[in-house]
Amino acid sequence: MKVYINGRFLTRKMTGVERYATELLTALDVILAQEGAGDETWTILAPQGVDPASSPFRNIDLRVGGRGGGHAWEQLSLPGLAADGVLLNLANSGPLRHRRSFTVIHDAIVYRMPKLFSFRYRSLHQTLGWALSRLSWLGTVSEFSRRELAAVFRIDPGRIAVLPNGSDHLGQVQPDGGILERFSLRRDGFFLFVGSPAPHKNLERALRAYASLAKTDRAFVIVGSSQANVFGKTHEPLPAGAVATGRLSDAEVAALYANATALVFPSLYEGFGIPPLEAMTYGAPVLAADVPPIREVCGGAATYFDPLSEPEMAAAMRAVSGTGRDAAFPEAEARERLRSFQWQDTARALREAVRGIA
Repeated sequence: MKVYINGRFLTRKMTGVERYATELLTALDVILAQEGAGDETWTILAPQGVDPASSPFRNIDLRVGGRGGGHAWEQLSLPGLAADGVLLNLANSGPLRHRRSFTVIHDAIVYRMPKLFSFRYRSLHQTLGWALSRLSWLGTVSEFSRRELAAVFRIDPGRIAVLPNGSDHLGQVQPDGGILERFSLRRDGFFLFVGSPAPHKNLERALRAYASLAKTDRAFVIVGSSQANVFGKTHEPLPAGAVATGRLSDAEVAALYANATALVFPSLYEGFGIPPLEAMTYGAPVLAADVPPIREVCGGAATYFDPLSEPEMAAAMRAVSGTGRDAAFPEAEARERLRSFQWQDTARALREAVRGIA
């Protein structure tokens, strides 16, 4: 049995989707080493420009081929490269001309919140997702996303496998405490936001809630975007006490989790939401939007607020400020959530799903 993996994700910057593909394949690589591949061969197929020598995998080959890149490579070159096997697409898209494929679509946001995207982008991805729902086996990352996609595509939810994100990747990183000195931060002295500036992440409302806190001595640290990228589209000034770090290394982000008063996760819409689990890994309390996918991931290990209510957000921040991070961290509940989301468990489930196609 030949299994090919769509390696287009290797040409893009690391966001949640690329993290998912990378960590899932890392876990699969370990499983193949421990349990053997049997009659399976696993090969990543990538566009020109990806260096096969840079692959961290020992039991999954990396092969470069075809012409061009992006959607053109994916639609025109990839089907021929993977013609004699099953094709695994882990990052929301895949070729329409390959009829033995398995595609992970992470969420339904392009259908549920289309105004967030340009006409060209949403038209392409809405059409591509709909077509793949008819031509490919499907997976997604949460029960919430399974219900959403089943409703959008008008298919039986049972046709969509749930293959969640894991929580254990960042725990293997040695935190780089130098980031605290670089931004003049102290332990238990700042709130943390990790994510993009996209409108559905609800950062502006969270910043207004933070600004309403009276006499807070805690900063509000924004990781994932430069200040210009975050605020250039909004014309809202950065409030006093807020710090935008831009993109950071995993080691630097781990150090921020390990020292933050709390993670603030105010998203209006998610397919899954990795940052709360990352925060729990390092003992940081989670203040999160009370929406179904975040409830599914965090369970009883988070403090919830109405993401449309700035006063509720501010109250949650004020409460954790009063107790401090250590007293506010629900350790038993957090450990239970972390045990529930392990990359190797998802990798085994993915392997079984792919075997079912063959």
